[in-house]
Amino acid sequence: MSGTSRTTFLGWAVGAALLAACAPETATPAGGAAAATPAPVDSGVRPDTAAGEVGAVASATNATAAADSAPVTASASVAGDTSRKITASLLPGRKKTDMSSLIAAIRQGEKKMAAWPKGPAAGPGALLPGNRIVAYYGNPHSKKMGVIGEYPEQQMLGMLDRTVASWKAADPSTPVVPAIHLVTVVAQGDPGPDKKWRRRETPQMIEKTYGWAQSRKGVLFLDIQASHSTLREELPLLLKYLERPDVHLGVDPEFYMHHDKEGVRPSAKIGQMKASDINYVIQTLDQLVTQKKLPPKVLVVHRFTRLMVPDAQAIRPTKNVQVVMHMDGWGPPWLKFDSYHHYIVNEPVQYTGFKLFYHNDTKKGDALLTPKELLQLTPKLSYIQYQ
Repeated sequence: MSGTSRTTFLGWAVGAALLAACAPETATPAGGAAAATPAPVDSGVRPDTAAGEVGAVASATNATAAADSAPVTASASVAGDTSRKITASLLPGRKKTDMSSLIAAIRQGEKKMAAWPKGPAAGPGALLPGNRIVAYYGNPHSKKMGVIGEYPEQQMLGMLDRTVASWKAADPSTPVVPAIHLVTVVAQGDPGPDKKWRRRETPQMIEKTYGWAQSRKGVLFLDIQASHSTLREELPLLLKYLERPDVHLGVDPEFYMHHDKEGVRPSAKIGQMKASDINYVIQTLDQLVTQKKLPPKVLVVHRFTRLMVPDAQAIRPTKNVQVVMHMDGWGPPWLKFDSYHHYIVNEPVQYTGFKLFYHNDTKKGDALLTPKELLQLTPKLSYIQYQ
């Protein structure tokens, strides 16, 4: 398959599998290994245990730290300017395709920078571009949905501390803001009583994760996987939390089953949001910021295929709402760099983000991408998410 088609498949497969694990812990999914085709929504994601996963993360972290001291470098001329070369460094053991994809992504980023959308000047107290946000993602009801539910609270927060410290060390010039990214409206593998195929998180859990963010002097993101509900139904219910200056928002097109996806079970096909959907969210947040005299909000939009947001160029950030287009696919490094190249840099909106999967990115033996490796991308990443 081509790079883009493989990215589509890999992101879709993990989304399908995660639906099995996004219900509360009391509804335990059946176990099962990840298959070569998208997993059915009622099967498990991985056969490993929580203890095994802890070991996998520790192993990947240690291997990355040890190798980072002796990077392998490569250079390539810039098209149309043979006097200037792009030099990139990767960990020993990375593949040639990883290096070529990284250089291609850097080259494309540099090419796009002159015409990158400036966007309106941010209002007072804006997080971006003066900071970098480093977030841990998931839902505490599920050990298989992301890191914030996979580990005990204090262990997870300690991991977040170390991850934040690694980004500070890699780029001391940019302050790092820790974040908890809670999937608050969770796509489900069954329709539920109202046939919306989603579960709303409880106020108690939202407050609990808000406390986690506060304990790290960080911020909380509330994420919406609306499924067969809509942004217009779900967002108003979260505004009472978004009135807080340190609470921000994410929306996930993968699980937005509208437009030509009406009637389709979430994960059976990749969902889609139009710019009009995202602009509704932006305008709603903008009004909230104005009315409550808040600092600007950050809106994270997940993306790993073009059709997830087919008209991204029509997204309109405001001075009160800063938009991060977030590369949300998993796989080997070359595939992640290709995804960033094609779906984030090629269609610039405002700020850029990049997701790292502790397990899915490393399951074939690749070390997790490091801050130093990712800091070579152009433009500089504003938001990093770990799942």
